[in-house]
Amino acid sequence: MVKRIRNVGPGALVAAAFIGPGTVTACTLAGANYGYVLLWALLFATLATIILQEMSARLGLVTQQGLAENLRGLLQNSWWKWPLFALIIVALYAGNAAYEAGNLAGAALGLNAIVQSQDSLFQYAVLLISGLAAALLWFGSYRYIEKILLTLVVLMALAFITTFILVKPDMSALIEGLFRPQIPPGSLLTVIALIGTTIVPYNLFLHASAVKAKWHSVDELNMARTDTAISIGLGGLITILIASTAAASMFSHQLPVSGVADMALQLEPVFGTFSTTMLGLGLFAAGLSSSLTAPLATAYAMTEILSLNTKPGSLAFRLIGLSVIIIGTALALTGIKPLTIIVAAQFANGLLLPVIAVFLLYAMNQKRLLGQYTNSLLVNLLGLAVLLITAGLGLRMILKALGFW
Repeated sequence: MVKRIRNVGPGALVAAAFIGPGTVTACTLAGANYGYVLLWALLFATLATIILQEMSARLGLVTQQGLAENLRGLLQNSWWKWPLFALIIVALYAGNAAYEAGNLAGAALGLNAIVQSQDSLFQYAVLLISGLAAALLWFGSYRYIEKILLTLVVLMALAFITTFILVKPDMSALIEGLFRPQIPPGSLLTVIALIGTTIVPYNLFLHASAVKAKWHSVDELNMARTDTAISIGLGGLITILIASTAAASMFSHQLPVSGVADMALQLEPVFGTFSTTMLGLGLFAAGLSSSLTAPLATAYAMTEILSLNTKPGSLAFRLIGLSVIIIGTALALTGIKPLTIIVAAQFANGLLLPVIAVFLLYAMNQKRLLGQYTNSLLVNLLGLAVLLITAGLGLRMILKALGFW
């Protein structure tokens, strides 16, 4: 067991990707506005993420190829190849650029809260953080980045576990919220954002590529699965704790949330007058960690689709990753409110997820790729259930926006 814990790695990239400013924001808003009733969405999202990411990890380990490489091979002789790849490329760049903007904006908000500066310094903070992310991407090795992200995730977990214990949430309401699905009036966008902040589509590309870089034998499949369960389970626990502490400390008092200072109220039982600073540190750490994973995932997927050098140290890989940081930085500097960018990015992720999940399920049922490691009937049913639920929520949101629901 100790050996397996020490081998935790690629799953930490996935956890760090979805424990970003969007997670802190979406979960705080869910708890503050709706109490415990939307916790089921986070439980579902955590279990769904483990199901999908296990498939991605298994694909990467068994085939020693990333998700995009496998799709390219499967569609090599199909006329669907380039239209589908064009869709993936546009969706990844658009989604990850929005996600990167939210990461940078959230990290900048955190930095401003730490130094207690005015909004006038926000733009400088975005540039500073994007520069730091670009430097880590350009000069840092995969293993070094992996260790940084794992450390940040563990520290955030400890902070919110401590806060959760001290705020003494209503456990009966919490348990009911976890296991009794409800969508109160006006909460559909929040539900999709909660799912979108946890089941991040680009992580399916990132995980397969990261696993093949770490493990090279099917004998290590159990290690990859343990890594996935521990890392993502911990990440999911953090999201539930954030929403629960917000429900206990803010919803019961009907406190509004319009900025970092309001969000920091949930940490006052632990950190008192330093709660804003501590939340600022959390947002900064979450934003920095997630601002690395979005470019990494895009670079893996793009180099695989275009048959370029997929090694993180290659020029093509680095330039693609930097392009995502640059586009995200430009979006973060548009003047749109940071919280708006963050929530919009999570919503976009929720709508993109079903498209990527279809491609993954298709690949996981190809015996010529996986042999005996293709999906079992149970795993296919679970994957299909995740696909139908996420697609249904997204469709309902679209129909509602068009006035048909």
